[in-house]
Amino acid sequence: MVNSILAPKSQALADEAAAEPAVHHKPAGFSDRFALGFTKLLRVAADTFFAKRYGHRAIVLETVAAVPGMVGATVNHLTALRRMCDDDGWIRTLMEEAENERMHLMTFVQIAQPNLFERLVIIGVQWVFYIGFFLLYLISKRTAHRVVGYFEEEAVISYTLYLKEIDEGRSPNVAAPAIAKRYWKLPETATLRDVVLVVRADEAHHRDVNHGFASKLAGLPIDHPAAPYPPHAHDIRLAE
Repeated sequence: MVNSILAPKSQALADEAAAEPAVHHKPAGFSDRFALGFTKLLRVAADTFFAKRYGHRAIVLETVAAVPGMVGATVNHLTALRRMCDDDGWIRTLMEEAENERMHLMTFVQIAQPNLFERLVIIGVQWVFYIGFFLLYLISKRTAHRVVGYFEEEAVISYTLYLKEIDEGRSPNVAAPAIAKRYWKLPETATLRDVVLVVRADEAHHRDVNHGFASKLAGLPIDHPAAPYPPHAHDIRLAE
């Protein structure tokens, strides 16, 4: 029997390939084109493995999405200490981004329990991506943040398609997990659709922040202000 993860339906792949971000930073120069090309390569891999299994897709991708913020915060923290200078608020912003992405993961683990194969993929992908992104950040912070900006563009696409699946009845609109209701301050009646909406809003905000960082490092004007950020709870412990 062929694993459905490795052989997704052709229509699912077609829908993913046709989707385009509502907000897109046009690449300018080699750095931006490298970032976009790398992102598109990873998108093909994600589409091939997961297609419309968005809950499982989110679990694997959010483990990767939580890495850049921590790497960026670490490097900027060490740089600020070494140079004995202010960080212009980058450290806290990037730490919060990493924390937020981790909460996305904790939420979707409650919705789509990962199987053994996905857990092994998570372990391998996380190590490879962490090392690769850390080296990229040391070489070119601008490129690293542009990569994240493009990653988040793709994340907005994925969650928009996830909403479509829910609205058209192909994915069950189950009750929101307790952790999601607590973290995003959602009502007790909140559903999966409500969760996907706030997660997508988070990703749109991260998209604009990282594109803004990249543009600032390149000496370019910031295209537009960051998308609104949903309110989050200060206490993010998993325990009730």
